[in-house]
Amino acid sequence: MWALLVVAAFVAVGSVGYHVFGQLDWIDSFVNASMILSGMGPVDRMVTTPGKLFAAIYALLCGLVLFAVAGVVMAPWVHRLVHRIHLDVR
Repeated sequence: MWALLVVAAFVAVGSVGYHVFGQLDWIDSFVNASMILSGMGPVDRMVTTPGKLFAAIYALLCGLVLFAVAGVVMAPWVHRLVHRIHLDVR
């Protein structure tokens, strides 16, 4: 649930940022934010300096969020796998 909330918050912040700083329509802002957060890359080219700065900072933060959310989602399965194979972690 926490991972879903973090992803939703980052998509919302990215959509608003691309709309304000990148001067994109709302749907284009949403697509850019979603694609950056998923690790696929940008769709539209930023032409303004504030848009470029926002896109760079947002992309760096999304890279960290992508790995953090993947870790949170996969942690229970990895933990169970460690118990299943009786791996002694010390």
